[in-house]
Amino acid sequence: MSEDDGRYGRGRHIDPEVGALTGEASEQRVPERPAEAEGTAPFDVWREAPSTDDRRPEEDVTYYDRPVIKEPTWIWAVPAYFYAGGAAGAAAVLGVVAELADGDDLEGLVARCRWISAVGDAVGTGFLVRDLGRPERFANMLRVFRPTSPMSVGSWVLAISTPASAAAALLGKRAGMLGWVGRTGGVASGLAGLPLSGYTAVLLSNTAVPVWQAIRRSLPPLFVSGAVSSAASLLDLMDLSEREERIVRRYGLVGKFGELAATLAVERDAREVDQVGKALTEGLSGSLWRAAKAMTAGSAVVSLLPGRSTARRMLSGIMGTIGAIAVRFAIFEAGRRSAADPRATFQAQRSGKGGAEATGRAAVTGPGDRRAVS
Repeated sequence: MSEDDGRYGRGRHIDPEVGALTGEASEQRVPERPAEAEGTAPFDVWREAPSTDDRRPEEDVTYYDRPVIKEPTWIWAVPAYFYAGGAAGAAAVLGVVAELADGDDLEGLVARCRWISAVGDAVGTGFLVRDLGRPERFANMLRVFRPTSPMSVGSWVLAISTPASAAAALLGKRAGMLGWVGRTGGVASGLAGLPLSGYTAVLLSNTAVPVWQAIRRSLPPLFVSGAVSSAASLLDLMDLSEREERIVRRYGLVGKFGELAATLAVERDAREVDQVGKALTEGLSGSLWRAAKAMTAGSAVVSLLPGRSTARRMLSGIMGTIGAIAVRFAIFEAGRRSAADPRATFQAQRSGKGGAEATGRAAVTGPGDRRAVS
């Protein structure tokens, strides 16, 4: 064995001093069972060359039924963050409006809104970090600010809202300088609340996933109205005065009926291409979508019943909370199902959606179309 073989390893010729695997990427591990891990499972290896089937209709032709794009690698913490962040943002908006309208008489409502906002921001940040894997990755997202990036804007909005809402909840009732800091934090979290409740819809829409791309115009209203419904449903589970109940009830009805109207708009946009719309009607995503609509509608009906009843208000809050969580998980699962469906991607492109809407020319043509695509 030569001297070089002894130093670098037989036949490898790698200096361990410069070939060491270090840094963030070195901590990545291949799961022992990839098919059961979070994210995209690997495809089976072709044992023989696949054959073509010319009997299929032209619009059904794909690349050997292989998905065109990768499934989102996000885990369950992402739709959970959608819910927590949305509820926090909508609660912060209601809290600052109530304080400006009549902070003395609505002091209890303002305090509860601040605490929902603070807890929602903190829990939402935890969910986001859980998906990222390491806390410092969230800090790395704040190194730059890109107005054209929904993720960059959303990260900064969350970074502003979280300490502001915490200050409002902890210091809002104090006197002197601490009280001023708390009230200022309440205003800041209220201003950040509206973009916090809806930016995640813009984030989803700016992807290549067919169903998310198809509902890019109707998804933001769904998330914003759902955030309002979420905050009102959580407030329904708390002790409120008679006036506060009326305010929360009206606030919640606006959100619930807005959410129901937005679901119809989402379904209409998704059904423009039949294969794309199936992501909201079939499988787990379809079941969650139907459950979300039923729960939200039921919560709205219960809220419309006359009279004052704590049990009825609690029931409305529980149903509204379940509906708000279900709709976000339904959208999330629909995206995963749509990305894994090659027909959804191909048919959306052939029908003039996606990139064709910007270029005026379909990115994918059928086998009978011999025109060059530039």
